[in-house]
Amino acid sequence: MTTSAGPVSSRGGARAPSRLRVLGVDPGLTRCGIGVVDVEPNRTATLVGVTVVGTPAEHSLDRRLLTIDEAIGEWLDRHEPDHVAVERMFAQNNTPTVMGTAQASGVVIAAAARRGIPVALHTPSEVKAAVTGHGNAGKNQVAAMVTRILRLESPPTPADAADALALAITHAWRGGLMGRGLETGNLTSPQRPSRFPTASGKTAAQRAWLAAEQRSGKSSGWGGGSRI
Repeated sequence: MTTSAGPVSSRGGARAPSRLRVLGVDPGLTRCGIGVVDVEPNRTATLVGVTVVGTPAEHSLDRRLLTIDEAIGEWLDRHEPDHVAVERMFAQNNTPTVMGTAQASGVVIAAAARRGIPVALHTPSEVKAAVTGHGNAGKNQVAAMVTRILRLESPPTPADAADALALAITHAWRGGLMGRGLETGNLTSPQRPSRFPTASGKTAAQRAWLAAEQRSGKSSGWGGGSRI
């Protein structure tokens, strides 16, 4: 079962060479958000497509993961992103939720790897800080800022769609600050040192980003709602 959220484009790989195309994934078994954005060198972001893949809880695990794999493969082939950005999960008390999210993430990462597309992992607090300026922002704030950044008429729904787009925007913006894209040899964000090692002399957004990076080890996810 696949449900769409917001406008979906089928432009595939047709884009200006200077643009960075990122496919963001908010992983989950019941709802897996997939969003694609094009980002210009000046950080202007444009929606390419967004959807939410759903699998019923009563279906077997192998069938649910296959559905996600097929959907991700279709979107990777259709849109040919330069990078894939996936939410990085941290251990929570709800072990089944973490396991289901991790399994969905593995499917996405493997699908990208088969196509030679580099994958980055970003924590929810990093994403919140990037799109809202505050690492503790709520889901509604993230959705509102995604709507504004992408110049949409209404917020993408459900929340998994907005989260996927926020992941894609974050990855493109982080890469844009360092050049055409992130260095592909080390794309897992928590393994990189902060680009803003001290808060002294930084802008408000940079200080918020630094604070989010410092809190990332304590992040408990986007908050609210089970993913399994």
